[in-house]
This record gives sequence, structure tokens and C-alpha cells, in this order.
Amino acid sequence: MRKFVQFFFVACLGSFISLYSAYLFFNSNNYVPDYLKYSLNKSSNILPVLKNVSSSISGIDFTSPAEKSLPSVVHIKTSSEQINNLTYDPFAEWFFGQQKRQQGYIQQGSGSGVIISDNGYIVTNNHVISGADKIEVTLNDKRSYTARIIGFDASTDIALIKIEQNGLPFLLYGNSDLVKIGEWVLAVGNPFNLNSTVTAGIISAKGRNNILDNNKRPIESFIQTDAAVNPGNSGGALVNTNGELIGINTAIASNNGTYQGYSFAVPVNIVKKVISDIIEFGSVQRAFIGISIKDIDSKFASENNISQLNGIYVNGINNGGSAEDAGIKVGDIITKIQDVKVGSVSELQEQISLYRPGHKIIIALLRNNRPIELTLTLKNLNNTTSLIKETESLTLNMASMGAEFTQMKPEDLAKFGCENGIMITKLSSGKLSSAGIKEGFIITSIDKKKILAIEELKRIFDDKKGLILIEGFYSYGLKASYSFNL
Repeated sequence: MRKFVQFFFVACLGSFISLYSAYLFFNSNNYVPDYLKYSLNKSSNILPVLKNVSSSISGIDFTSPAEKSLPSVVHIKTSSEQINNLTYDPFAEWFFGQQKRQQGYIQQGSGSGVIISDNGYIVTNNHVISGADKIEVTLNDKRSYTARIIGFDASTDIALIKIEQNGLPFLLYGNSDLVKIGEWVLAVGNPFNLNSTVTAGIISAKGRNNILDNNKRPIESFIQTDAAVNPGNSGGALVNTNGELIGINTAIASNNGTYQGYSFAVPVNIVKKVISDIIEFGSVQRAFIGISIKDIDSKFASENNISQLNGIYVNGINNGGSAEDAGIKVGDIITKIQDVKVGSVSELQEQISLYRPGHKIIIALLRNNRPIELTLTLKNLNNTTSLIKETESLTLNMASMGAEFTQMKPEDLAKFGCENGIMITKLSSGKLSSAGIKEGFIITSIDKKKILAIEELKRIFDDKKGLILIEGFYSYGLKASYSFNL
């Protein structure tokens, strides 16, 4: 028994020493298990990859851009008195006397904005402040101010407002043309009235279009990101890791109205051009090539004997436009604007939106699969190179339609509880009067698509062929629709 106990004790002691030695050996930094050695040899160096990933993530500094951008992003609250136009019933008035045709209520909204100068200029989305009677701006340090509207552009959904205060923190412009897919970015805003919220993500894509419902705005070349953006983020900042403004958060793609992984921002290069025009001229100086274009896919390329898919196909030339003057022809494929490659309609629109009427640009294109370059002088809506003042830009005279149109201002539309409208201010003999339309009719949609800018109206009337449906209302409350052939 004594020998057995001694043997058992020695065995236990030996086992303990062996296990403890193995523990120290296996947990040393120099040890790599056999299964990992095999993986290192056969599976692209697992351990070095893991170490590189760890160090690259830890090297990203989100605190610096967050500290730069937060003081420059504001919370915007709006309120407006809206009016419901009740249906006019002449029989009810005959039996019961004059009926109340309008009913008022207060509508409130909120969003975000970005301070772009130390003297109080703030950029936001047009849909954030459209129709507002009062705009309240709250800074990151909780100071509040009443803002006034300087100008807006429905086509890009950009607006400029101002508060009377100096010495404000502001964000510096970046360059959205240099933004790369996969680059880290921050979205800064006030989602769901949660002040000063920062979310992080990467650039998922560039040049996105057809994002907004019913293609409500004709200029869409969004930066797509997976940074979380929700209602209330509209008008807020999209910044890079240097803390520079590269976009204005504008829209989300969602089935339930909240963030589902896809958000979109107007590139800052477009924002800079729009804001510069509003400050200098009171309205955006929009340039046009004077063509109808479409994207090229494999089926279209095969049907039209096109050898490549990169570029934009020209399928129509407007009379008197810049393209006609420069010698662009139907069937040409535009590949570059200046030195910038364009592979889609949205990318082409983005580049043209950076110029004013009168600017000369070089367009590279393919004609019969041969590359050529043309110099083109951009024109405005009226096919001239003149810069248009605010009052002129809101009025369009189309002799072909026998009408003069005026774009209504947000404060006037608010009286009718409507966010968009183009009024027919003068009528002569033409297709509109023949269809039964009267002066004072306010056009809100054409072919079931909302018309937010007067440029859209001209483009539709110039390009549309066949049956057209125009819907809107008169100032006394009567809704009406008219259908006729163009």
C-alpha cells in the first residue's frame, strides 16, 4: 500500500508538471499550432491577414472628422399654415347657401443643414424648407435663430438659407469627383429629432439615379453610402475622414420609410455650383447641350451595332441648341466631358450641371466607332448664352404651346397646400387653349409625374410625342385634368 501511494503521488506530480509546461508552451507568442501552420501555408497567411485587418481598422480616426463637422451641422424645424381645398359643390350652395371651401391647419417638419460660411449661410435640402412660413435653426451649442430663404433649386433639391450671426463654425468643401468607392465617410444630422448624430459607413456607389419616386427631379447623380440615414438627416452633411464636406444627405431607399442600408447624397461639386449661382444671380444658371440621350446596355448595343457599352447614346438633337451648333449627330456616343469620363446619363448630367451658359467645353465622342472631339458652347433654356436673372428664370414663353408659364414660389404654393406648381399666366391660340385650359391654371403633374421646375416643363413639351395628360388646379379650388395630342 505504501508503494502504491508513492507511485500514485509521483504520477500525479508528473502529470501536473507536464500539463503546466504544456500550458506555458502553448500560450507563448512563439507557438503556432499545427493546424494553423497548415492554414498559413495553404490559405493565404491567415495570421498576417488578421493582424493587418486589426491595424487598418484601428488606424481610422473617426473622432477628428466628427469633431470638425458636429459644430457646423444644424437642426432645422419648419412650420407652415396649410389649406385644404374642399370640393366645390354648386348644388349644396344652391340649397344650403355658401359653403366653406378652405380649411387651415399648421404643418411642422424637421431636417438638417450645414453651415458653409462664418456669416450664417446654411445649405440644406429644398424639400426640408419648401413651403415653410417659419424656419427655426438650432446650432450644436443649442443657440436658436430664425432663418430666411435665400434661394432654392428643385432640380437638385438644394436650398440656401441664412441666419444673422457672425463667427460661426463652418465646413470646408471637399471634391466629390475625387471620392472613391470603398472610402470611409460620416453622415452627420438630426434623425428623428435626435440632435447631433454621427454615423459611419463607406461609399457604396457613385452616379446613382432614378432614386426618387416618379423621377421627380431631373438631375440625379447621387453618392450612395451605407452610413445610417433616417428622416431628419435630410440636408445634413456627408463628410470624409478629413472632415471635408463631400455631399448633402438627401434620400434613402426604403420599404418602410426608415434606413435599410441605402442612403444617397447630392455631390458637393453640384452643391457648390448651385449655391454660387443662388448667391450671385438669385437663381441657378443651368446649361443645356440640347440633346436627347439614353444609356447603353448590351441589348441596345447589339441592335445598333455599337462596339462598346461605355458612353451615352444621342438619340435626338434639339433645334437651335448647343449640340446642333457644334455638329453633334444622332447616333453619336458621348464618352467624355472635358477630361472626365461619363458612362451614364446621370454622370453626364452631373458634369454639365457644373457649368453655366456661355461656357465652352470639349466633348469626346464616338461616331461610327471612330473617336472625335468637338468644342461646344453651352446655352440656357431659351437657347442663348445669356445669364438669366431670377425673375426671368421663373418665366417661360413657349410660342409653340401658345402660353407663358411662371414657376410659383413656395410661399404662394403654401396657400394652396401644394408643394409644386407652374402657373399659366398668358394664353393665346395654341394647343393648350384648344384643349380647354384657361389662364391661371396651375400645372402640378404631367403624365402622372410631378413637375417641380420650369425646366422640366420645357423639356417635356420639346420631347413629348403623342398623347399627354396635364393635371392641376385653379386658384379658386377647382381641380382639373386635360388630355390631348402633341
